[in-house]
Amino acid sequence: MQFGLSHDKRNISDSDLLSDLCRVASEQSEVHVKQRTYRTHGKYGITTVIRRFGSWNAAVKAAGLETTVERNIPDEQLFSALYDLWVLLGRQPSYAEVQKPACLFHVATFERRFGSWRQALEAFVSYANSEDMTPPIAVVVGATPRRTSRSPDLRLRFKVLQRDYFRCCACGASPSVTPGVLLEVDHIMPWSKGGETAPENLQTLCFSCNQGKTNHR
Repeated sequence: MQFGLSHDKRNISDSDLLSDLCRVASEQSEVHVKQRTYRTHGKYGITTVIRRFGSWNAAVKAAGLETTVERNIPDEQLFSALYDLWVLLGRQPSYAEVQKPACLFHVATFERRFGSWRQALEAFVSYANSEDMTPPIAVVVGATPRRTSRSPDLRLRFKVLQRDYFRCCACGASPSVTPGVLLEVDHIMPWSKGGETAPENLQTLCFSCNQGKTNHR
């Protein structure tokens, strides 16, 4: 008969606990690791995890996993997260790229809502390209009425980025070629100078070019 020692809970690091949570999530294909799953497959005790992080959900969140199955997220919020990821990459995101911290929601969230990842992409593109847009907001600057607000909405921003092939119109930089490039939608004729927030007066610029652009046309 062989004797062994159990784990000394005092010497278990936070990273060890979180790594084991992620391991169980990966092996069991669970976006949200349930306590009963970890009790069966985990290396450490449930009580140890809870005492260390304050609650089970806090530990799961610290591991970068989903804490709950969110079912009532508005479509617009999901589309906004998908838009942010698409702009970050400068191209259509793949299934494997839909994960934190790049995307606010796990790919499973999109699958539950739309049926599949492909159907989620189709729903987003349909939404972004829809002509059913909110009418321009009348804005008064001094005595001059304006037909648009200053900030373009998600649909308009996506259309401009798509039109410009997700590349900076000044230097050609694109996050699809150079990771880390940040794209912005800029007014060609500054809004403060009377330029409207309309496709013909908007262009894609990278953060560096937009920062170096003066307020003069």
